[in-house]
Amino acid sequence: MRRRFRFSLVAIAMLAIFGILLNIPKQFHIVFSVPKTSLRVDKTLPGIDIDSLLKKANIQRSVAFRKGLDLEGGTSITLRANMQDLPANQRENALESAKEVIERRINFFGVSEPVVQTSKTSKDYRVIVEIPGVTDVQQAVSLIGTTAKLSFWEEGASGSAKLEDAQIPINAQILLGDNPKKTSLSGSDLRQASVTVDQQTGRPVVQLAFTSEGAKKFSDITKRNIGKRLGFALDNVMIDAPVVQSQILNGDAVISGSFTTEQAKQLQLQLNAGALPISLSVLEQHAIGATLGSESLQKSLFAGAIGFIIIVIFMVTLYGRLGIIASIALGIYTLLVLSLFRLVPVTLTLAGIAGFILSIGIAVDANILIFERMREELRLGKSKETALQLGFSRAWTSIRDSNIASLITSVILYYFGTGVVRGFALTLAIGVLVSMFSAITVTRTILRAVYKN
Repeated sequence: MRRRFRFSLVAIAMLAIFGILLNIPKQFHIVFSVPKTSLRVDKTLPGIDIDSLLKKANIQRSVAFRKGLDLEGGTSITLRANMQDLPANQRENALESAKEVIERRINFFGVSEPVVQTSKTSKDYRVIVEIPGVTDVQQAVSLIGTTAKLSFWEEGASGSAKLEDAQIPINAQILLGDNPKKTSLSGSDLRQASVTVDQQTGRPVVQLAFTSEGAKKFSDITKRNIGKRLGFALDNVMIDAPVVQSQILNGDAVISGSFTTEQAKQLQLQLNAGALPISLSVLEQHAIGATLGSESLQKSLFAGAIGFIIIVIFMVTLYGRLGIIASIALGIYTLLVLSLFRLVPVTLTLAGIAGFILSIGIAVDANILIFERMREELRLGKSKETALQLGFSRAWTSIRDSNIASLITSVILYYFGTGVVRGFALTLAIGVLVSMFSAITVTRTILRAVYKN
């Protein structure tokens, strides 16, 4: 028990240090202005050059906050949809499907905050994509504009009907002979794609897991092609053609083209998001400026700092030493949430920052419940250690139920929502989980350390 307590104390200290190292700025820029007067003080206070210190320790801090379009701007890409081969009554549905696929590719985890819109004028169909904080425009164009249609080909028999060259994937005749045969298996049979590392070559590969129907198709295909090559084609280009060693029954396959890690991750995103129903071409691309900018960000952060100080004063005034402990736990909570925002990474918009500032006030609720329960036990004549244990155990059910309700709401919003709604749901869930950890683990461990001494 004592060893477990020491481990918890050391782990919390390490998390706090990690959060400080990840979030401490190089310098602090503070602007004070008095309304209705011309008084304005703009002061830059030198801070600790933490990057230099980390560099001396051979540690590089490269994780930065990702800001939204309202705070940092980004890139706007206008794509034109090719509708020539589609009937007129199917074009609007195809355009909406393309919009959904593009949004899934860019915003797969719901935290990138892109703006994806469609535009239709006469016979011109367009998709307008605005991505915050993008530096590599060509990579973004490649990610959202590639059709990502996956097909599987086997070596054709010598007597089978010959396909036209336009129907044969590039490099297919080199890898599969003069007359490759397209199978019924396609990207629509794919359940999930993931990036792994080949144990023999050390290179990144893309692992495919098929649906139950796709697994049956793949099993039949591998059974009849033992000792032959089976080709994987993406957007009419053959990227891999391994020899089938045996029948594969579990519905798993590996694409081991000559990928870099970034190329493998991009292919994974494209396959998981689905293939575009239509081909797209880039019509225009340009940089867009921030709609609000740094002044709004500074005001929001200043308001957040004031709110945090007021909460600390309130807790210390009301609960004394317990309030100081709750304030320390709240500071660790803030550092951990900001660290997760950097590492996920979560795109911060002004609304997201406001939600985070609000979550700081909500996070202290659990501490208030615990402290009030402890006070009740102390009034009944219990010792401090007994009051501590009973306060946590009896307040836990209320804390658990309220947080589970919030998590259920987050799951529903994430599952049924799109765009900013999914991002809000994910950040809400992160805040709820971290606040539970802060209230139960951090506060309890610090309280035990204080009462022990």
